Amino acid sequence: MSKTCAIIVAAGKGKRMGSPINKQYLNIKGKPLLFYTLKAFSKCNLVDEIIVVINENEINYCKTEIIEKYKINKISQIVKGGLERQHSVLNGLLAAKGCDIVLIHDGARPFVNYSIIDEGIKFAKIYGACACGVIPKDTIKIKNHDGFSIDTPDRNFLVKVQTPQCFKYNLILECHKRLLEEGVYVTDDTMVVERYGNKVFLYEGSYNNIKVTTPDDLIIGEKIINNYTY
Repeated sequence: MSKTCAIIVAAGKGKRMGSPINKQYLNIKGKPLLFYTLKAFSKCNLVDEIIVVINENEINYCKTEIIEKYKINKISQIVKGGLERQHSVLNGLLAAKGCDIVLIHDGARPFVNYSIIDEGIKFAKIYGACACGVIPKDTIKIKNHDGFSIDTPDRNFLVKVQTPQCFKYNLILECHKRLLEEGVYVTDDTMVVERYGNKVFLYEGSYNNIKVTTPDDLIIGEKIINNYTY
């Protein structure tokens, strides 16, 4: 029987937020961002377990003030993060041993919906690797080193990639292990599998599925959360 695990990566510092506390714990409508993220995956019937990757000195706080306080189920492990995001993901993957499908999701992306999660699981089983995303609303320019525009790509062929990014477990684990050996830096997990010759299927995400990074995002999040029930 296939087992699906969600790895929630919440070990980042969130420096662009300009807050003295980790952005995962900032409140929207009286509840921390990480609560909404974990609740979405815990309520999804296709997700069997959740692994949370947290800064080591925040593990107890996360356990008592979010997981236990709000009675979030399906949390199987809380794992300490690494130096960079990719190290945190690998720590989560190593803890997910025995899973067949893994969904890697940003802790600060609290407005993911059930359809996106379900579709990610489905396409990961078919293609081995997939990620959700949206077509950019703005025109995108490519500039040279001197600051001049040199090209304007067709937006219809561009995707603003989001999370969850979903994979067959053995595929993403082996790729991350190779990446660690090579000492290469990446910004997301689709880059990891693509580096070793694997294709990533892109499916439709949501413009509401934002990553809360700056104070302006909190204002937008206040509007988005009015359409959600938890």
